[in-house]
Amino acid sequence: MNAPKYPSKTPALMIQGCTSDAGKSVLAAAVCRILARRGLRVAPFKPQNMALNSAVTVDGGEIGRAQALQALAAGVPPHIDFNPILLKPSTDKRAQVIIHGKAMSDLNARDYHEYKPTAMKAVLESWDRLCAKYDCIVVEGAGSPAEINLRARDIANMGFAEVVDCPVIIVADIDRGGVFAHLVGTLELLSPSEQARVKGFVINRFRGDIGLLESGLTWLEERTGKPVLGVLPYLHGLYLDAEDALPRKKEAKGETRLKVIAPAYPRISNHNDLDPLRFHPDVDFTIVGPHDAVPPCDLIILPGSKAVQADLNWLREMGWEEAIRRHLRYGGKVIGICGGLQMLGKQLHDPLGLEGQPGSAPGLGLIDYETTLAAEKRLENVTGTLTLPGSPPITGYRIHMGVTHGPALAHPSTLLGGLSEGAISEDNQILATYCHGLFDTPEALAALLEWAGHKPTAHFDPNERRERDLDRLADAVEQSLDLERLAEWLPLKAKSSN
Repeated sequence: MNAPKYPSKTPALMIQGCTSDAGKSVLAAAVCRILARRGLRVAPFKPQNMALNSAVTVDGGEIGRAQALQALAAGVPPHIDFNPILLKPSTDKRAQVIIHGKAMSDLNARDYHEYKPTAMKAVLESWDRLCAKYDCIVVEGAGSPAEINLRARDIANMGFAEVVDCPVIIVADIDRGGVFAHLVGTLELLSPSEQARVKGFVINRFRGDIGLLESGLTWLEERTGKPVLGVLPYLHGLYLDAEDALPRKKEAKGETRLKVIAPAYPRISNHNDLDPLRFHPDVDFTIVGPHDAVPPCDLIILPGSKAVQADLNWLREMGWEEAIRRHLRYGGKVIGICGGLQMLGKQLHDPLGLEGQPGSAPGLGLIDYETTLAAEKRLENVTGTLTLPGSPPITGYRIHMGVTHGPALAHPSTLLGGLSEGAISEDNQILATYCHGLFDTPEALAALLEWAGHKPTAHFDPNERRERDLDRLADAVEQSLDLERLAEWLPLKAKSSN
């Protein structure tokens, strides 16, 4: 690429990865927390994100969930400038394009590729504002910089780094296997100027005897001429919001008392809603994959979806409709969140074709309301109470394009800002809400578990756990990363006010 066109005077470091889910997001969060603990005003930044897990910002926009987590790590409120371009796939070929927090259009991949120069202008506007406000910026790439078919007009990885003259480190996941091939191959596929921009490598998720890895590290440094800046340990049981990837495995627990399941439909969104259940010591939580038998349980949760009709068709194909009906006949409980709420109703209407072909389709018909998708997306942070005994407080957010009407709404599940929202069925077996973060307050979590059939024996605060794990992550990275080398690109202490 050419010489930088838009060099930044604000210290910054970009973390790119050999693959998706290599550890870019968590490493960026860790570095944000390390710098924030040292008194620096640090901003996270991801130029372009493709994710179905999102968050509502303080300025009423929508960004990737990982950038909201990184903002928490940095001790700053989430802002649209942290993720100026967010792509939310609705099909394998189309995605909703969100610019500066607002949904602008729905484009196929080819049209978005043509749109990228315009998107880059939005990226640089956000970059400008962050550079003016913060001491330093931790930038996260997307996917891999070595995707040959995506290199033209790239705004997510090296295309951005070259424009603003940002140094880059590359992280690879050794737990996947082939870590040296990943790193060497990625570097080889970059242009000479991009290769020069790469300052070093980080190996993530290592477990075992580091001594057995050292010969490989020596070979890698000799082969590439790039230093290994750190080997990060595999940290079990981290409670951190995922970018998009579903949890790989169940959490190790002792005796559990409540069995909860959720379907992993293709366009599942904001599945981080389920994390408090994954980590609660009393809950046996399972995400049920495609073609897996639906196991018996106490509670079924239908999470959010970016393509509700398509995911509902998938549920039916996978045998979930009959499984849910059987579950209810035997006294089980069901919770529907956002898209899950819409699925539970009688009809789904998409007259504008916002999530596929225009038209209507029958819902599960388990609760008496209908939903129509509207062009304007509702984005808001909310507080309120559940309409369960004790009126437990909830704090969350709403991100949806559905307008729901029907008699069942006369029995709301929540009161948000003093207004009724959602529904509880007359038989008290089904609870539906648009509120993401439903389980995030300990009072609401305990009340919902009791409603589902088990009074928790253990206190669990998801927000406290997330903060502790951010500190645990930062501590591990601080011990494993070569901070002296990092100081070449990022300040490691705040400037004296004297």
